Amino acid sequence: MRLTTMSDYAMRLLMYVGQQPERLCTIAEVARAYEISEAHLTKITHQLALAGWLETVRGKGGGMRLAAAPQDIGLGAVVRSIEPDFTIVECLTSDTTCHLTSTCHLTGIINGALQSFMQYLDRYTLADLLAPGAEGHANIQPLTFHKRPNAATA
Repeated sequence: MRLTTMSDYAMRLLMYVGQQPERLCTIAEVARAYEISEAHLTKITHQLALAGWLETVRGKGGGMRLAAAPQDIGLGAVVRSIEPDFTIVECLTSDTTCHLTSTCHLTGIINGALQSFMQYLDRYTLADLLAPGAEGHANIQPLTFHKRPNAATA
């Protein structure tokens, strides 16, 4: 699975704004800081505002700020609000044309992997992504993989 650039930029935008709680941030400054297109950031800002993650202020001296405390902005929820499609394989769509759908177990396995990925993201908030010392930052645990024993070596 691969998240789109929109999710990457959305996280960067939220992190930048989250590190500036005392003032409004502008799209232009975030674009300069991360070398991202202002047009892309405008779309993302709009989506994040519609989802309730950002508050935007129009006019001279306007900008954006978080619409909620960093610890109340869940990473899984942000990704779900930005990503247009979580169809990792064609058989996860309702209009699949795969002839194996009724007998194949791959669909369930892939869907389970997607659910595990999202549940892992749900464990964290924007506060976990902010500068060291931010609430929850030290609690991030790396994902570990356990190698299954090979039938020949078991």
